[in-house]
Amino acid sequence: MPESTSPWSSDSAPATKTQYVRCTATTAASCSRWPCVLDDRHLAEDATQQAFLRAWRAASTFDADKDLAPWLATIARRVAIDMQRSNARRPATSLEVAGPDEPALISGPPSAEAIWETWQVRAAIDSLQPEEREIVRLQHLAGHSHSEIAQQPGLALGTVKSRSHRAHQHLANRLQHPRKPIEDG
Repeated sequence: MPESTSPWSSDSAPATKTQYVRCTATTAASCSRWPCVLDDRHLAEDATQQAFLRAWRAASTFDADKDLAPWLATIARRVAIDMQRSNARRPATSLEVAGPDEPALISGPPSAEAIWETWQVRAAIDSLQPEEREIVRLQHLAGHSHSEIAQQPGLALGTVKSRSHRAHQHLANRLQHPRKPIEDG
C-alpha cells in the first residue's frame, strides 16, 4: 500500500501552490458563508488564516487519496464556530466606536503631588550606597526575590537580606516625612 503524503510535503511542491490558491477561496467562503457565526469580514479572514494553520499542523492526518477541499472546509467551519463562541464570551467594542470622552481611554496626567513623591523616592534610592541601591533596584524594580538576587556570583543570601534591610531602613528614614499625615492647624 503506498504511503499517503501530506498535501504540503516537499514531493508535492509543484501542486502545493495550485492547491493553496484553489482551496483558499473555498476556505474563505466556508468561513464567511456562516453569517450567523462570523458576520465580520475581518473575523472571517482571521478564521481562514487560522484554518490553514490548523490544517498545516494536522497535515499528517490528511488522507492523500481524498479531496483536500472538504477536509479544509470542515476545519474552516470548526474554526469559525470556535471564534464565534470565543467572541460571544468576550464581547469587544471597536476603538472607532468609542467616543473621545470614553473614561477607559482617558488617563489624566499625574498630580503634582505624585510627581513630587516619585522624585523624592528616586532621590532617596540614589542616595543609598551602590550595593544597597543595586539590591533595591533588583528587588523592587526588576521584581527579583532575595534568593534570586543571591544567585549572582559572590552574593550570599544572608548578605542580600542584610543589605536589603539596611537599604530599607535608610529609605524609611529618608522618606519619613511623606508618610506622616499633615495636621490641620
